[in-house]
Amino acid sequence: MYSKILSLRFPSDIVNEPIVVNLVKKFDLTFNILKATIYPRKEGFMVLELRGHRKDYQRGLRYLKSLGIKVESIGQDIKRDEELCFQCGACTAVCPTGALYIKRPEMEVIFDRESCSACELCVIVCPARAMEVRFDRTLLA
Repeated sequence: MYSKILSLRFPSDIVNEPIVVNLVKKFDLTFNILKATIYPRKEGFMVLELRGHRKDYQRGLRYLKSLGIKVESIGQDIKRDEELCFQCGACTAVCPTGALYIKRPEMEVIFDRESCSACELCVIVCPARAMEVRFDRTLLA
């Protein structure tokens, strides 16, 4: 099984289409919606974990892109300012996916973008404000 967390940005003309259902029916994929903001007649935004066999996953991605959906790995929306981070490790205690963890014995905080679900818990607890989520906020308003 192949699995990846993606951000999807939907054009306004297709937000009422059963896109995620088609991923299940046509491409035998499963999903877990982690965050979504979709309004009628406006652009939509969704963070989801998509999983299935690699060939089905690739076919599903081609389908999404053919509809004009902008598909990105969620790690592209998450940033850590290395200069601000002072390696306190507070973020590692709240990270539900293990994307933030402490490398031992160095005691260095490591950020694995591919494992990040964009839950934003690290942003809340970081005393240095080193973590930032850069979703297009106009889609979330």
